[in-house]
Formats: sequence, C-alpha cells, structure tokens
Amino acid sequence: MPNEKKYDRILDALQQLMIDESIQNISVSDIAAKAGIGKGSIYYYFPSKEAILDALIRRNYEAPLQTAKLLADQTDIPPFTRMAMLFQACRSSAAAFLKQGSEKSRTITLQESAYLHQKYLNYLISELKPNLAKIIRQGICAGEIHFDFPEALAEIVLIVLGVKLNNTFLSTTPE
Repeated sequence: MPNEKKYDRILDALQQLMIDESIQNISVSDIAAKAGIGKGSIYYYFPSKEAILDALIRRNYEAPLQTAKLLADQTDIPPFTRMAMLFQACRSSAAAFLKQGSEKSRTITLQESAYLHQKYLNYLISELKPNLAKIIRQGICAGEIHFDFPEALAEIVLIVLGVKLNNTFLSTTPE
C-alpha cells in the first residue's frame, strides 16, 4: 500500500526544485534527494519524472475540479451562473499556480512556460469537459443555451478559458 506522505513529499520536492531549476534539468535523483528518499522509492509511486509532473498538476488543480463536480449537480443555479463560478475557480487556481512561479528566483523560459501550460490545459480539458458538458446540456434542456453539441462546446470553452488563464499568450484585465 502506497504511503501518502512519501507521495506528497515527492510532489513537494519537485515543486520546490522547480523554483530554482527548469523541469528539463531536474532528474529523478534530484527529486529523491530533495524528498529525502531513495531513488528506487520514486519508481514505486511514479513510472517517470513526467508522471510526477502530471501528478503535481493534478494536485494543484483539485479545487476547481471539485467545484465543477458540485456545480454540475446544482440545477437550481442557472447554467451561465454555474459556468461563471466554475471559471472563477479555475482562474483562482491558475492565479495561485502562477503566483508560485512569480516568486521564483529564476526566470522561466517561454518554452518551459508553454510546456507547463500545455500539460495544464490537457488536464483541464480532459477533467472539466464532462462536468461542463453536463451544465451545457442542462442549459439546452432549459432553453437557455442553443447549441447542438454540448461536448464540443465544452471543449471550445475550456480551450478559450485555458488561453485566457495564461496571460503570456493574450494579456487580459481581471474584468
């Protein structure tokens, strides 16, 4: 049975290492040393450094996913209001994640930023799409949304949201 404390220490170690090093320069050995565990133990929890990064992204975006699941079932709230609440939860999580990045002592390259954003966007779309599509279907049934393909609309909306959350592609104001 996996030890949750070790699992979290591994994720914490990668997150701390990313403050001073680019993800490309961090090795599994570095992560193990920072976590205070043997390199072999890392492979008990994760098959690769890539899997550790994916788990770190999942952990950082748990809150908006929980919000999405709750909002998808709250049919007493209008669909557009639920979507706005969901987007705000995503924005808050993205802001917290980016704030960690802004406190870094090194400058993140555009390549690394794009790589991390692409991983986040893939995760966001795959995890939020079913919940957002459910809200859209409810809006269609209520006559508030007029669109024939709720899953496609959910994906389009999430792609746009992902671009808007990353202000390096397109600057936006909080409004």
